[in-house]
Amino acid sequence: MKCLKKKVQLLLGLFLMPLIAFAQITVTGTVSDAAGETVVGANVVEKGTRNSTATDANGKFSLTVAGDAVLSISYLGYVTQEVSVTSAINGRLDVTLAEDTKTLDEVVVIGYGSMSRKDITSSITTVTAKDLNVGVYNNPGQLLQGKVPGLTVTQSSDPNASPSMTLRGVSTLRGGAVEPYYVIDGVPGISLSLLAPDDIESIDVLRDASATAIYGSKAANGVIIVTTKRGNKERPSINYSGYVAFDEVSKRWDMMTGDEYRTWAQDNNKFIDPNDDLGYNTDWQKEVQRTGVSHNHNISISGGSSKTAYNASINYMNNQGVVKGTDLERYIGRAFVETKALKDRLTLSFALNGSVTQQNYEMAGDNGLSIYDAMCYYLPFSPVRNEDGSWFERPTRSQYYNPVSLIEENVDFVKLSRLLSTAKASLNIIDGLTYNLSTSYQNQQNAYNYYNSSKSMSAQGANGKAARSRVEHEKKVMEMYFNYDKTFGGVHKVGAMAGYSWEENNDNDGVQATASNFFSDDLLYYNMGLSNSSDRIDYGGWQLSTFRMISFYGRVNYAYNSKYLFQATVRRDGSSAFGKNNRWATFPSVSLAWRASEESFIKNLNLFDDLKFRVGYGVSGNSFGFDVFTASQVYGGTGWTTNASGNPIQTLSATRNANPDLRWEQTAMFNVGLDFGFFNNRLNGTIEYYKKDTKDLIADYAVSTTKYLYGWLTTNVGKVSNTGVELTINAVPVQTKNFNWTTSLNLSHNKNRVESISNDEFSVDYMDKGWLNAPGQTAIPNQRILEGRPIGTFYTWEWAGYNDEGVSVFYVHDPDTGERTGETTTTPAYTDLTETGCAQPDLTFGWNNTLSYKNFSLNVFFQGVTGNDIINGTRARLTNINDAGLRNLLATVPETEKATDINAHYLSDRYLEDGSYLRLSTLSLSYNFGKTGSYIHNIRVYATCSNVFVITGYKGMDPEITLGGIEPGIDNRKTYPKTRTFMLGVNINF
Repeated sequence: MKCLKKKVQLLLGLFLMPLIAFAQITVTGTVSDAAGETVVGANVVEKGTRNSTATDANGKFSLTVAGDAVLSISYLGYVTQEVSVTSAINGRLDVTLAEDTKTLDEVVVIGYGSMSRKDITSSITTVTAKDLNVGVYNNPGQLLQGKVPGLTVTQSSDPNASPSMTLRGVSTLRGGAVEPYYVIDGVPGISLSLLAPDDIESIDVLRDASATAIYGSKAANGVIIVTTKRGNKERPSINYSGYVAFDEVSKRWDMMTGDEYRTWAQDNNKFIDPNDDLGYNTDWQKEVQRTGVSHNHNISISGGSSKTAYNASINYMNNQGVVKGTDLERYIGRAFVETKALKDRLTLSFALNGSVTQQNYEMAGDNGLSIYDAMCYYLPFSPVRNEDGSWFERPTRSQYYNPVSLIEENVDFVKLSRLLSTAKASLNIIDGLTYNLSTSYQNQQNAYNYYNSSKSMSAQGANGKAARSRVEHEKKVMEMYFNYDKTFGGVHKVGAMAGYSWEENNDNDGVQATASNFFSDDLLYYNMGLSNSSDRIDYGGWQLSTFRMISFYGRVNYAYNSKYLFQATVRRDGSSAFGKNNRWATFPSVSLAWRASEESFIKNLNLFDDLKFRVGYGVSGNSFGFDVFTASQVYGGTGWTTNASGNPIQTLSATRNANPDLRWEQTAMFNVGLDFGFFNNRLNGTIEYYKKDTKDLIADYAVSTTKYLYGWLTTNVGKVSNTGVELTINAVPVQTKNFNWTTSLNLSHNKNRVESISNDEFSVDYMDKGWLNAPGQTAIPNQRILEGRPIGTFYTWEWAGYNDEGVSVFYVHDPDTGERTGETTTTPAYTDLTETGCAQPDLTFGWNNTLSYKNFSLNVFFQGVTGNDIINGTRARLTNINDAGLRNLLATVPETEKATDINAHYLSDRYLEDGSYLRLSTLSLSYNFGKTGSYIHNIRVYATCSNVFVITGYKGMDPEITLGGIEPGIDNRKTYPKTRTFMLGVNINF
């Protein structure tokens, strides 16, 4: 009987279990934190369902769920906790949430290693993949615009252009040496064209010298470390990301129509050549522009096990520009595998990246030979083609080219092939001590192809002209270093790193050929042997340059109970590019931090979740833009003569002087920072102050040929400083059951100042920059670099109004004092140039907002600058009254210009405009479907509009004019039209 009774009980239990599971019970309770304070707005979700609620103002909740349900309780700043309702007592379930320190414990890449964020002593900003900008981007630098304080990014809508990037101000006088240094997956100096934006996991920006000094001579402009995605060890995963985008020109120049031009000319007695006026109303901008259609596709496979991880992806991108004939097509392939051996003490990884980029350019030269210039100046009453189908052109008119003909009759095609192979090994020798070895090989093949057809106005009389060149760049890097990390007594965390690096670059191994006078245009540049020119060989100016660098570096860091932090680094670099007396340099740094929030007297305030004070000082260098010829005596062909036999031979003479004392530019930076967090880190941020001084600036100075073989010498002379303040604030203003709003604001102010450009041996009063080659002003610069002023200081004429004849007059300045004499003139001279403005902004900012409602998410991102000036050379050129009847003019000319003003186009402060702007850069709406069916783990669709609107007083096409380099703020007839982009995309995870 007992046995029968047990069997009946078992059967009843099995029968009742589903009923219990399906029974609905109401669970009530309170959610508190570790200090006993109730948590308001915590999400309480029945796991596996959409059944949820949120805690009220007293931290209480009530939710009806299944009898066997598991509740997931979450709140920003706390660890999500899962609790079974079976543990409820009489339907009551009280939950205590633990503080989530993952923000402080997140790993930050610092170069040759990583650290917990709470132990960082320097200025490092991390941007994860989900926070990167969304748009049609072909360069990872574009993903960071407005996201990093102190990083000024200027973008162009040209599909073939790279963004201009400057971190904490310009600190060099060399235009090609202002970009940050890129490190991808620990490999330094890698081409960004090898990387698809969809493959990026995170980007760490090292902003101060105490962080960058570990990269020594390459880090003066900051370091950007890119970490790509790795394998998912939980399960194999297939991901597809793709979008299609449509670009439209957001603003065009408002030029006169044919009818408007005729009316204006008739009213002002301006002559129009009847050979030009054939009765048309041609909109030349529309003739050369189109709707640009772009699409991108990325497929990746990742997975692994406890010992092995793999990731492989292929990316295809086609970016069609809004100007006909401009486009970019890119293929990127990537494969990565990592595995462990020797009882997990040895980690081996291999990566192979390859890319092929094909670019079509259109002419953007000087002297009117530019699509972007010609689409504005070509007369509107002329046709695109004559009645016989030939191009309508005026060959005898100087600097006057049919813009459609420039597109159709000229080819500028570039093919870039990149290959990177990387192998890494990491051996855990003993507990805490690891040996790391990394080798990489990068090969770049650049092919440049040009063809001007027999109908091309840019090569008149050549009967077809072709040019082809090939150049190869090769880079080999080997690095080995030891990392030691150990914690003693639970509170003493010690770290040390020591390493060695070897690098060799073989650049500019190239050859070139040109030819002209072809039988037909059909073959373009593909069979140059069929040309009929006897002098068809042109070897070009390629010079093989072999550059080597070796380095020794080290770092020590110490943390006491994550409260008192110390770090010091040193790097010693040796380079073959510099003078034989200065081929070595040392770059040290030191930084300290105090996490005051760990002190008991701060904790007792119950105010701060994080409070850290940081101070650091370091020295880094700038070795960009150099090769082995920079400091060497160089001879080259400078002309032709004949030998005794009457045969032509080249004459050789010096083209560069040797400078055995040439050395690195060195940047020393002092940085003070404060990190803070309140309200369970729902409000957190950083305040930074820095002082950045660069000495030994490299520039070319005129020298006497009685002492030197050549009239210019590259040497170290100048000094420049940058001082700035940066603020970052991150907040979660609203967090409820279904709606969240997160916001992030960063503000940056930088003051640039040239401290000196002369010494006892080499002395100049200033350096002229900004040559705009405006009509009648080819010898007149528009900017100067001079002591006591920032780089980008405008020196122009001062407009003084009109004289009695209706001609613009300008203030005369004393040649000795530079002061106004009280006189005006219609023919201003070089000596009348005076300081009128500056291209450096007072403030740059970015404001990002994400609003989420259930599965919907809306991202709204603003960015902009204030306080900078732009010289609008394009507007000046298009108001040239002297061009009446010869070129088109702005539609505003009848209202803004006097028909008698032959000086209307002179580049004075009249064309110096405020470049401040506020742009709604991105508006993106997405919906996350979550898991769909048995095979699709997640689907996300989104719609994005880029460059939604811009608020500005600038009269040009767009105020986003280059702020980097040594000639910032110049808009001069070559600006690619700014576009507005509409994008539809999808992300699918299988």
